[in-house]
Amino acid sequence: MGARGLLTAPPGPAPAAASDRRLPRNLLPLHYDLELWPQVRPGQAGPFAFSGQVNITVHCLQDTDSAVLHSSGLRSRGAAIVRGPLSGAGAFVEVAGLRLDAASEVAVLELRGRLRAGRRYVLQLGFQGRLEEDFDGLFLTRYTDQGLSSMLIASQLEPTYARTVYPCFDEPAMKATFNIRIVHDPSYVALSNMPAIDISEMKDENGSLWTITKFNTSLKMSTYLTAFVVCDFDYVTRTERGNEIRIWARKEAVKSGYVDYALNVTGPIFSFLEDLLNVSYPLSKTDLVALPDFGAGAMENWGLMTFHESSLMYRPSDKFTSRKAMIAIIVSHELGHQWFGNLVTMNWWNDLWLNEGLASYFEYLGAIIVEPKLSLDKIFYDHVVQPVLREDNERGVRSLSETEEQIKESFSLISLFDSITYSKGASITWMLSGFLTEKLFIRALTSYLKEFSFSNANQDDLWTHIQMVIDAQNEVQLPASVKQIMDSWTCQNGFPVLTLNLTTGTISQEQFLNKKNENSTDSYNNTWIIPISWMRNGSSQPLMWLDKSSKVFPEMQVSESEYDWVLLNVNLNGYYRVNYDQLNLKRLARLLENDPKAIPAVSRFQLIDDVFALTQFGYIQIETALELTKYLAREDELFIWNMVLLNLVPENLESTLKNYEVYPLLKKYLLKRMLPIYHYYAGFIHENVDALEDDYFAQVYLEKLFATACWLGLQDCLNLSSELYAKWMDNPEYKIPFLIRRTVCCYGVAVGSDKEWNFAWEMYNRTDSTKEDKDILLSAMSCAKESWLLYRYLQYGLSDTLFSANYTSVIILYAVTKDIGNRIAWEFVTENWPILSERYGKELLHDVLKVMGRFVNTDVQIQELQTFYNATLEKDERVATTLLLELAKIENMERRELLIKVAKWLQKNLDD
Repeated sequence: MGARGLLTAPPGPAPAAASDRRLPRNLLPLHYDLELWPQVRPGQAGPFAFSGQVNITVHCLQDTDSAVLHSSGLRSRGAAIVRGPLSGAGAFVEVAGLRLDAASEVAVLELRGRLRAGRRYVLQLGFQGRLEEDFDGLFLTRYTDQGLSSMLIASQLEPTYARTVYPCFDEPAMKATFNIRIVHDPSYVALSNMPAIDISEMKDENGSLWTITKFNTSLKMSTYLTAFVVCDFDYVTRTERGNEIRIWARKEAVKSGYVDYALNVTGPIFSFLEDLLNVSYPLSKTDLVALPDFGAGAMENWGLMTFHESSLMYRPSDKFTSRKAMIAIIVSHELGHQWFGNLVTMNWWNDLWLNEGLASYFEYLGAIIVEPKLSLDKIFYDHVVQPVLREDNERGVRSLSETEEQIKESFSLISLFDSITYSKGASITWMLSGFLTEKLFIRALTSYLKEFSFSNANQDDLWTHIQMVIDAQNEVQLPASVKQIMDSWTCQNGFPVLTLNLTTGTISQEQFLNKKNENSTDSYNNTWIIPISWMRNGSSQPLMWLDKSSKVFPEMQVSESEYDWVLLNVNLNGYYRVNYDQLNLKRLARLLENDPKAIPAVSRFQLIDDVFALTQFGYIQIETALELTKYLAREDELFIWNMVLLNLVPENLESTLKNYEVYPLLKKYLLKRMLPIYHYYAGFIHENVDALEDDYFAQVYLEKLFATACWLGLQDCLNLSSELYAKWMDNPEYKIPFLIRRTVCCYGVAVGSDKEWNFAWEMYNRTDSTKEDKDILLSAMSCAKESWLLYRYLQYGLSDTLFSANYTSVIILYAVTKDIGNRIAWEFVTENWPILSERYGKELLHDVLKVMGRFVNTDVQIQELQTFYNATLEKDERVATTLLLELAKIENMERRELLIKVAKWLQKNLDD
């Protein structure tokens, strides 16, 4: 499914759903003949239905008097079983009854005779279902194109929605071939996995005309990869190595050239993957369809990939490459699946990472081919490894490869599509490729793909193929079998932190857990087999392995000289954190101040990220982490600054930080260090912002830098904001540079008066403003510094005529997070509670209270909230919210202690 981050599954355990139930193994599907007929005509209002007929050729493995297959939400229109295909007419096996079991999503055909082992049969099933306007199974979407309202039909079958479209053996290992026909209105075009081979017409019982599009027989594939689209789109096309690539989209988008970029990169990425993996792509055509609305972000259906249109469209007028990079990454991810997922599929969903983790690894390799200016290791570390390290230590997190039993007991299948599967999968793949060398890793993947083409594999199959490649050479030596090494990363929860003592050269490992939680003392005795890439005094050293809980590495003992330092996990080849001893940290801090470039950028990022994470989890003191920030005036990498600011000025702390004596100190300390990088970028904003078109991180992170500078009261930043905002007010056609638009609008309003606020309101109400601009302005209007403006804004938010209902909570949430908005929003919510709760019910309350809790800074405020809850909430909700408040209280105390420490440290170090 779509590239990570687009698909966020609900966290934590969920009860096992019926989709986890496995079918009996007595029938094996070989081939499906499937006809689908969505009864949709342009311009009709609905509700809509679809009907169909499926004939499934099965091979019987054991005698049975029933046939069980998946079916969910479908009504039956008759069922029969015929002795297959060569046994002549009249060889029916009588069906005594058909039972649809909604709870376990199966259809059971009870038979009067028996199906005999070794024979073939054809199950013939008629069915019908409802065509909903949602995003799974077969669904309908309404959209506008060239000013007209239109409809399309598309499908999303992963993981277990094929059974909601046609009765089938809906498990990834039950692969079969498919002949598909789609009956549709003549004004639409129908697409499926394979090329169309015939188009004919038929009349229904009312004599009205329909078109039948018939597709070529598919390759052997899983049901979740079958796909259907019926639409009135245009396409652009190009052929690459005999593979006809077509990109379909709304006519106006095609005409404006919005899908040209995607067309230009798809072919080269295909060729790159074919050459790298040395396995050719087996289809003669590939369609990529840009859907106006789509829940999954993107889906890799074989030969018919679907995307949310925002993931596939690039406006030629847009100068900046970050959009291109995102499209290249998402397209690469789905193309990677054509090998990992479609050609070779995991046996069952517990090894989903073999699909998603590998596709998430190759998405970056593919993107770099078409956007060579991107720096692969920085982006991979920043977007993939670092975010998942932050998540992969919470309780309730699962391991990468769970057993089927564990999944049945505690996870829903859809919850497996999460950052563990995608990002941890990609991170350990990166690590694996690192210690094997890419050459051997790719060689093993080729052998794995060739053996399991058109079939299924599990994690051990992959390890076996890597082991074969390792055994056949002698350059790379491993300390244990590939399975022992890799199972330690995929079958255990979490990841290790290495603790280093450089006086003795000892490294020990333990699971990285929050030491502040009392219950984490019952430490798991997990050990990992850990590859350690390292450097000493700037030169790379041979790879070392830590294969037990602790080990002495004499090579890592350092001398008395403060110029003798060691750096572990260089360029983040390993999925772990490092806790250095004070001695080495002092030396690294000194090195950073004298010569920051002596440490590679990714390693600087990792070093600082590790110390803040170690602080947060109680391994080291905050002062230790702050020592590593002294050098920042010499840091010119925006992705490193971004991570520092997220740690020092987290968004949810802005109003808290303002309330304490820490703010003036932080202001002085940080601004002094931010000025060089701030002025470097401000120069571009003044002179020529287009010169940043290839600076990927400027496009992603400049906003945070500028927002922080303005928040810290840097006069130059405030002036720049008012200046650009005034320019916009003089000429509404002027575009504020998109890289800092949010900040400029916010501080333009904040520094201004009601004149600036009213202009924002006027622009918000312009019909031609985009969704993104509207959101920027919604947020900007809550930046006002005069309380009457904020109060008026909140009042507007209540009015039916000015806003649709779902914006009220957005406006309240924006206001709550601002310094002065915090009190005003709170008073507003309490005063207007009756009307708010009647209109928006519990959803709004939960959102507001969650955020409120984060911003209550004093116990008095907590008391106030508690009183309010007691007066307004039902008893069962009071328990949950009181719990939230208790947490807020504890967090506040911890935060206060932390901020006092930070303030003391800053006081001492201001003049350094």
